[in-house]
Amino acid sequence: MNKGTLLSALKIFSLLTLSINTGCLGKKTLKTMPGDAMNAPQSYAYPRTHKDSAVDNFHGTQVADPYRWLENKDSEETKRWITAQQQLTEDFLASCPAREKIKNRITHLWNFKKYSAPSKAGDYYFYWHNNGLQNQYVLYRAKNLTDEPILVIDPNKLSIDGTVSIESTDITKDGSLIAYSVSIHGSDWKEVKVLNIETGKELSDIIKWCKHTSVSWKPDNSGFYYNRFLEQEGSEDGVYWHSLGTDQSQDQLVYKNHDPKQTHGIGVTEDEDYLLLTTSTGCSEKNNVAFRAIDSQDPFTPIFDGFDSKYAFAGNVGSLFYFLTDKEAPRGRVITVDIDKDVSAYKTVIPQGKDTLDSASIINNRLVCHFMQDAHSSIRIYSLDGLHLSDIPLPTVGSASYSGKQDDTELFVTFTSFLYPTVIFRYNFTDNPLTQVWPVGVDFDPAPYVTKQIFYQSKDGTKVPMFVTHKKDLLLDGNNPTFLYGYGGFNQSITPFFSVSAVNWLEQGGVFVIANIRGGDEYGFQWHEEAMLHKKQNVFDDFIAAGEWLIANKYTNPKRLAINGGSNGGLLVGACMQQRPDLFGAAISQVPVTDMLRFHKFTAGRYWVSEYGDVTNLEDFKTMYAYSPLHTVQDGVAYPPIMVTSADTDDRVVPMHSKKWVARLQEASNGKNLVLLRYETAAGHGAGKPTTKIIEENADKYAFLFKIFDMEFKG
Repeated sequence: MNKGTLLSALKIFSLLTLSINTGCLGKKTLKTMPGDAMNAPQSYAYPRTHKDSAVDNFHGTQVADPYRWLENKDSEETKRWITAQQQLTEDFLASCPAREKIKNRITHLWNFKKYSAPSKAGDYYFYWHNNGLQNQYVLYRAKNLTDEPILVIDPNKLSIDGTVSIESTDITKDGSLIAYSVSIHGSDWKEVKVLNIETGKELSDIIKWCKHTSVSWKPDNSGFYYNRFLEQEGSEDGVYWHSLGTDQSQDQLVYKNHDPKQTHGIGVTEDEDYLLLTTSTGCSEKNNVAFRAIDSQDPFTPIFDGFDSKYAFAGNVGSLFYFLTDKEAPRGRVITVDIDKDVSAYKTVIPQGKDTLDSASIINNRLVCHFMQDAHSSIRIYSLDGLHLSDIPLPTVGSASYSGKQDDTELFVTFTSFLYPTVIFRYNFTDNPLTQVWPVGVDFDPAPYVTKQIFYQSKDGTKVPMFVTHKKDLLLDGNNPTFLYGYGGFNQSITPFFSVSAVNWLEQGGVFVIANIRGGDEYGFQWHEEAMLHKKQNVFDDFIAAGEWLIANKYTNPKRLAINGGSNGGLLVGACMQQRPDLFGAAISQVPVTDMLRFHKFTAGRYWVSEYGDVTNLEDFKTMYAYSPLHTVQDGVAYPPIMVTSADTDDRVVPMHSKKWVARLQEASNGKNLVLLRYETAAGHGAGKPTTKIIEENADKYAFLFKIFDMEFKG
């Protein structure tokens, strides 16, 4: 499909006392003694937060929700509460002597040239580039990658503070037009605009009501197909045809489904003969696929129906369509379907193997496949009939992705690892060389460090992989500050990545750990399935077991072990911290899901039912209620110091999750445990966040840990 150029952001995973009852705002600072270590007895004065009488009945169980009023982000009392929390957090972070030093070091490390993989359209390569500290990547084109590039779009000019970003693009095959989606303040809501690349003139076409929208141009450049919501939040989405130069109100509905939990994607095959329609339910990987001739007005013809498995289109040769699927192959295989014949008579081309087949594409009339071997990458090339031809050599154990089109004679490989910054390689099919496209100049010497992959046992005996990175001369005395990260859900694998903030942590003697817990795609669909719905506890057990292994093997101890995760990973941190408060010395939960009984009522939450469960089902309710961070906080328990992050325009995991959980944790602590809310304005869930905000967030995150662990900044 003609996907054009997509911006792939580098993975880095960015006191006032208030009487809400009376509306009084009085100044009060954090009660700490200068020089005290954070493990000394202290008392914290939190904003006094009123409780209301909201109660819900779930299958006969009465569940109080006293902080429901915080769900109203626009109320004056909520705003005052947020202001008080922001001041509390700022006062604490300002008291960390290392804060500015950490920020300066991260800024220095961040200041190097970064690139995306190029994509060819017409006579030009298109690619995104950041010269170091630009808030947003800039789109360029060049006839040769060694030429001086020509500016196409600079998102940095769209706002003063860098909070307007371009999330996705689609360029016509001849390279003359680009459709691009614009997000403001990190919101999932976007507008699609169109630019004439040759003239640099923006066209009048504007497409609204877009979330996670894919755009696919018709071959004659007369317009494009796209998916969007109807004109109100929560309504079902549909697929439309937009004729260039017309108002959106004239767009033709191509396909509509009335199930609000379903989403659709539309694309044109690279031979420009067919339209492919994909339909998914919730966040499930299982999907349906249908097709029709591009100039036909006939209904779409199903190829795969019933949401029984995952089907990812890899390309086609005439009527012979190639798909990657996990049907009867949880680690993936490639099959073919002849759409001119019986579509149920598919044929296996690449069978399931011991490694997980993660993606497959036809490039240079060969099948290029990405495999995961114990959570790291391998790229292999096959003939169209499934004969293994060669492997693309990678620099070391790490994460790789590839890009290219069916008739290209080259492809581009993006590679990164914990000690290896993101770099772009070009692979030529003619003589098979792998050459680096652009130099990378990070001020970091990886030689003194090492990454190890170990395997540990979870509670039920499952073997789980974990990457551990640290200085080669690390002394295993059980006293090293250790940062443990996890995600555990939605089929998202956490493979090796380069992070300048993690580099700063390593330079200071810290240990950086990634646990490949269940819930991702590291070992195929079964690895994900064992962490969904009623098996969600496996995720928490895996993460807890990772911490226990690090302590048992003398890397650290409970007072020096920090845990971190974002979004679904924020839920992970919350559940584990509350299930095993004795195991961790600090916690950072970013944009977390914490209210497992009401998540489905807000924005994208309805799509997560396939992952977490449906509270209207008794058994699902019992499972979620048992681990829901908001509902499992216990009064008087000595939870580790925690910083929770959220943002005002996060319309994926809405801020109510963080606000209500922080309020409950502060209430339960009676001032004895440190609970902070780092709340950003003009920011969303994370996508499109400007460089300045990412650096500030990472500096604050590690400053928090330096303060908690009583660490001094070296150098």
